[in-house]
Amino acid sequence: MGKTFMPSFKDIKELEAHQLKGLQWTVNHVYQGSPFYRKRLDDAGGRPDDIQTLDDIQKLPFTTADDLREGYPFPLLSVPQSKVVRIHASSGTTGKRKVLAYTQKDIDDWLHFFARCYEMAELTDEDRVQIAVGYGIWTAGFGFQLGCEKLGAMALPVGPGNVDMQCQFLVDLQSTVMCCTASMGLLMAEEVNRRNLKNKIALKKMIFGSERSSDAMRKRIKELLGLEDMFDIPGMTELYGPGTGLDCPKHEGIHYWADYYMLEILDPSTLEPVPAGEIGEMVVTTLCKEAAPLIRYRTRDLTRAIDHACSCGNILPMHDRILGRSDDMIIFRAVNIYPGQIDEVLSTIPEANCEYQVHLDRKEDGKDYMSIKLECCEEFDPSQRPELAEKVQNEIKKQVMVSCQVEVMDYCSLPRSERKSKRFFDNRL
Repeated sequence: MGKTFMPSFKDIKELEAHQLKGLQWTVNHVYQGSPFYRKRLDDAGGRPDDIQTLDDIQKLPFTTADDLREGYPFPLLSVPQSKVVRIHASSGTTGKRKVLAYTQKDIDDWLHFFARCYEMAELTDEDRVQIAVGYGIWTAGFGFQLGCEKLGAMALPVGPGNVDMQCQFLVDLQSTVMCCTASMGLLMAEEVNRRNLKNKIALKKMIFGSERSSDAMRKRIKELLGLEDMFDIPGMTELYGPGTGLDCPKHEGIHYWADYYMLEILDPSTLEPVPAGEIGEMVVTTLCKEAAPLIRYRTRDLTRAIDHACSCGNILPMHDRILGRSDDMIIFRAVNIYPGQIDEVLSTIPEANCEYQVHLDRKEDGKDYMSIKLECCEEFDPSQRPELAEKVQNEIKKQVMVSCQVEVMDYCSLPRSERKSKRFFDNRL
């Protein structure tokens, strides 16, 4: 057996002892090295010596995206600038970007646990990994590529878009794995199908990052390409980049790298812990990050903690797939709706394709109205559209508790994207 990138903890107790040491180191490190964190800790009445147990994390103050923007261009910096070997930035388009600094150890740690992602997906040095995510100041392309090389697999850094080149490399270079957004995965699956390339390619697996993917979308991609497996890979620039966890082949949840960061699931309003299994906001604290550590960073991502061990036998804890963002919540006729809820409902309806759009409008009567444009499946009988529309309306009413109008569209009539597909359009503002 070759090198493993998995930790060697015998049990959860050993992992928690490692976490406590990391938490104590991090709080001391930022207190000594970061004027921002020192003031924040002093204002909260906290000191490094106060961290005696893992529960003491609740004594620490929160950090937010606003702190990163206000600290531009080197927010949270906790080492001398001479130790910084690279910076990455978020791909956001509003205001100042969130810029994060990295020491060489930060880079090495990131590549180690990114290789762990590929190992968990059961890749080997025989695999050829076609990387169809963005390169540049953001973290995606570099993380996927350098983690792949760390594992020892062959990296094909194609970048996003350029469907002709993607198809050519799938055929000519016989790529076995593709890394992309789920939207790009669907685009490629439909294009391979349209060009009759399925029997000419060797693609076995896809790894999706950057956006939520519905069960219906994943099922469609798997069918069109004949894949063996698909995986979700979470991550954010603030927390190194993509690669902070992966769902193993059992797909019971996303194993996250609890030896590199601690995860709290908190109520976004009260900032108190939610019971296991309930939806809350992911709050992360790094355990060994040098240049720009995170102390209770509010990610705004929503998920659930999974409170049982995975049947694969790996002791690393799990959270659910990302279900949306707390700041993506829509209030519609006094009902709080997260985009992921619509995904989940539509995924239960076999006749519905995975692409849809939700439009919210405010009409002359002052009331809000929801309409859903939904593609039907490829083999769907057009005469059954009224029945499908009514079925979707009833399920949305029953599960999300709002009324909507549904327009059933032709298969492949909604726009496709190699990046994140926009599916919610709030026209009420």
